[in-house]
Amino acid sequence: METLIAALRSLLPHDSVITDPVRLRTYECDGLTYHRATPGVVVLPATAEQVARVVRLCNDFGVPFVARGSGTGLSGGALPREDGVLIVTSKMRAILEIDLDNRRAVVEPGVTNLAITEAVRDQGYYYAPDPSSQQICSIGGNVAENSGGAHCLKYGFTVNHVEACEIVTPDGDLVTLDRADPGYDLLGAFVGSEGTLGIATKVTVRLCRAPESVTTVLAAFESIEQGGEAVSAIIGAGIVPAAIEMMDALAIEAAEAAVACAYPEGAGAVLIVELDGPADEVELQFDRLKEICSGAFELRVAAGAAERAAIWKGRKSAFAAVGRISPAYIVQDGVVPRTSLPGVLAAIDRLSAEHRIKVANVFHAGDGNLHPLVLFDDAEPGAGERAEVVSGAILDLCIEHGGSITGEHGVGVDKSRYMPRMFSDDDLDTMQLVRCAFDPRGLSNPGKVFPTPRLCGEVPGVRKGVHPLVESGKAEQF
Repeated sequence: METLIAALRSLLPHDSVITDPVRLRTYECDGLTYHRATPGVVVLPATAEQVARVVRLCNDFGVPFVARGSGTGLSGGALPREDGVLIVTSKMRAILEIDLDNRRAVVEPGVTNLAITEAVRDQGYYYAPDPSSQQICSIGGNVAENSGGAHCLKYGFTVNHVEACEIVTPDGDLVTLDRADPGYDLLGAFVGSEGTLGIATKVTVRLCRAPESVTTVLAAFESIEQGGEAVSAIIGAGIVPAAIEMMDALAIEAAEAAVACAYPEGAGAVLIVELDGPADEVELQFDRLKEICSGAFELRVAAGAAERAAIWKGRKSAFAAVGRISPAYIVQDGVVPRTSLPGVLAAIDRLSAEHRIKVANVFHAGDGNLHPLVLFDDAEPGAGERAEVVSGAILDLCIEHGGSITGEHGVGVDKSRYMPRMFSDDDLDTMQLVRCAFDPRGLSNPGKVFPTPRLCGEVPGVRKGVHPLVESGKAEQF
């Protein structure tokens, strides 16, 4: 490692190579603080060429590397290696090109999500994916995790808004993956690969035209079951809102303590519904929405941008807000069919009572993407372990109901052990064949997504024996 660090110092400015133990601890975890590791060395390249050279050096020395953006991830996807290099792209934050004629922008990976919208808002455009951390999360991290956000119900995830990526491959080559390229959808494979297939150094994103009309509604219900029934009724009526978000009483309590969002007092759940599109269409949808939400004891409609922001304030602050009511927490991210929401939420309540662990529920109700916040006191003996049990049991519930262990936060290190519960060994081996094609030495963000070394995964060399798909001629092993 000392020899590698000397080589890195000859490549990068002195202040871009961090070895001081105190400064290294800044990077020991991402937004999921439950998992921590101090990196061997941190580098802050300023250009794509510097990223490529760092990766080539890692290959020369056989040292693993992990990419990190703003560090807002919630699955331990940017958890560093104590024996490796952490490549932080936060210095690469230039908006390189805005092409409104073709509704595109070209940005570096350190550009924050919201900065794209701010750059084009005055021209009547915006960037649709909007994670709750959009003020600080970076596009490179969004690409790695295929981030979504509140408006993904109507507009889709990051993968639906990326047209091309310049990437540094795991062996240090600079290549461009373009959606227009013929053949395999390598761009689609790269987006959401959690840094295991390389590092994005330039991203071309799609810009959306601002809608003619936007109506934001907050409906307060006495119980979360009533809110869930309203969600099913909205979708069943053929309405596809830009967003449908729900928070339970505990999440509302946290948001009030943190940002004083002034949601209706005594609500067991609040539903935030945003409609957008042509004015006539939005008006018709709003009339139908009022009928569906007639069981709400209070219905608020934002009169303008300021009131709309006030309604969203509590929801956007929810994850950080629970720090006001709990010393520690685990953020989960599972998906269930919308029709299963009432049953799964009731089961989460039972788990909470059984293990004496509070759970605050915040979720993208429209597409069944749950974000249970499992609260515990890390100073209490055994509380962390009980929280882990509840967290895992919630993922099991999602799988049992035909859902998934992640919707937008990624698998990372936090949920890798749950992958075999959702996928067979053959499934996992087939996925790993893709990883091997990009990264046969297993140096790019090793230890993430997959539960154990598979094929050429976390240790050099290909597994012994022929994979069934290779033997049948359906796949090629490199």
